[in-house]
Amino acid sequence: MTEPSSRPSREETFARYMKGASRVAGFTRDMPLLVPDRLEERAADNASTPFILFEEQSITFAEANRRANRVAHAAYALGLRRGDVVALLMSNRPEFVLTWLGLAKAGIVTALINTSATGSVLGHALSEVKARAMIVGGELLELLDTLDGPVGIPVLVDAEAGQIFSVDSERKDLAPLLAAASDENPPKSWREGLVAADTLYLIFTSGTTGLPKAAKMSHLRFLNSGEMMGGLLSFGKDSVFYCVLPLYHGAGGMVVPSACLAFGIPFVLRRRFSRSGFWSDVRRHNITAMYYIGEIIRYLLATEPSAGERDHSLRKMAGAGLKSDVWRAFTERFGIELVIEGLGATEANYGLTNIDNVVGAVGRITHPEYTNIRVQRWDFETDQPMRDAAGRPLLAGPDEVGELIAEVLPGNGVAGFFEGYTSQEATEAKLARDLFHPGDTWVRSGDLVRVDADGYVWFVDRVGDTFRWKSENVSTQEVEAVLVAFPGLDMVNVYGVRVPGTEGRAGMAALKFHEGNVFDPAVFYAFARERLASYAVPVFVRLCRAMDMTTTYKLRKLPFQRQGYDPALIGEPVFIADPQLGTYVPVTPETLERLGIPPFQKEDV
Repeated sequence: MTEPSSRPSREETFARYMKGASRVAGFTRDMPLLVPDRLEERAADNASTPFILFEEQSITFAEANRRANRVAHAAYALGLRRGDVVALLMSNRPEFVLTWLGLAKAGIVTALINTSATGSVLGHALSEVKARAMIVGGELLELLDTLDGPVGIPVLVDAEAGQIFSVDSERKDLAPLLAAASDENPPKSWREGLVAADTLYLIFTSGTTGLPKAAKMSHLRFLNSGEMMGGLLSFGKDSVFYCVLPLYHGAGGMVVPSACLAFGIPFVLRRRFSRSGFWSDVRRHNITAMYYIGEIIRYLLATEPSAGERDHSLRKMAGAGLKSDVWRAFTERFGIELVIEGLGATEANYGLTNIDNVVGAVGRITHPEYTNIRVQRWDFETDQPMRDAAGRPLLAGPDEVGELIAEVLPGNGVAGFFEGYTSQEATEAKLARDLFHPGDTWVRSGDLVRVDADGYVWFVDRVGDTFRWKSENVSTQEVEAVLVAFPGLDMVNVYGVRVPGTEGRAGMAALKFHEGNVFDPAVFYAFARERLASYAVPVFVRLCRAMDMTTTYKLRKLPFQRQGYDPALIGEPVFIADPQLGTYVPVTPETLERLGIPPFQKEDV
């Protein structure tokens, strides 16, 4: 880990970054190189090297290519052609990757469907992408039964051994179609005319509000991510990558397989993250690097210490959302040498990467004039960017909080390329135009950051996740980082709730304790008062049996915000801080009246 006194110079950081970026120096938007071309390259030059290690399976690059070819030929035989969209609903298993690779060989775009989507959300996803067919894992067929009516398009079922399902006029078994298909590379004419900037697949954003949007992910974006990440992690022939994240999301579904295709190395695939199976996987497969989400690292850190915890091969990690306290504790306990923390989004036209091991930073802007990134100063009173008299955004200075924005750049290069969503309305909503000069276009990230004097970027919160209370700005993430250290606490979700007749929002902490631990109101109040500014101490505490999370381990705040502090609406214990008593007391009508807090009004949220 790099301490402030030993931070590298901007030139040293830039040189290190360019070492990783050198492999993509010649990439252009119009180059004819596509992802299936990369698979065919690896099948030729790394034929016998494992590509996917899954449970007891070891699938080489050559075998992966043959299986993808069968998917391409089967799809073509069904009448699917270049530019068509096929929805893919499947859990983490090799067939997921091999299916969209095969479809890409025929120029077909795959829509990766979130496995938690049901009912109207699933129906929305299918209509959003205008899919002509759907491939469904047999393990998830029951999700189709939640739709309001038939799917309306052919459904091809990919069942694992032993899975039993019924076929009908809408659902057909994919297995015989694949068995009858050729395993030879299909003609490149099937994808003729496509270039790197064209869409490889669609990924649905995992936002915590509203219906998901289908973001376009190009061949260029996929190829670039793997070359960059593998270069920064210094992958070599003995490297093994670990994937415990959902394949329908950009972190697990793009970065990991892309890096392995780029460098000809294997990745170990898990159906889902397992805290108990994590280190046995690492030791069994000699895993050297993993891609993480911060919550996963916290789960691993929560295990009881044991002998030989550093006796493993994992030394490098890359990902996002790792809080500083967990970062330090995890790397020191388990002997991790390099953490590459980043900040971006599924649809982002920029990328920030901390390659200096500076704990807590999400990246470094060494030469601002050469990037498309700017930080516009934030007005917490209006929850909007601050502007000058001419209406132009004011740029944030060192350590000033602002929203990260990234300019959409024209031309033929990788930089600034924004692909948007299938919905033009959603694409436009993400953009801001004519900010600094007529005709410019910027992507609004929704991320509040600060940049220090050395150019290191620090994530503060999402827009809307920083709330104002008693004329002070409160960062939900900063409060969470403090409270999570309370003994016995498993998870904490901090957000602001409306209190009728007051300005801003009052802080509320939803707490979930480890089994066997109970909430002590006085001890928790003293803990928070000692470590937080008075205005940041949560006014309310909610005790939760379970936390509401997205499938990519992000805590949902909006549903909790809407329920406010009414125990009857919440259905779980709710407490309010009583400063005079020095403790939290149960929320009752009498308590609220005594403390001068009006009853919660749902319509005020």
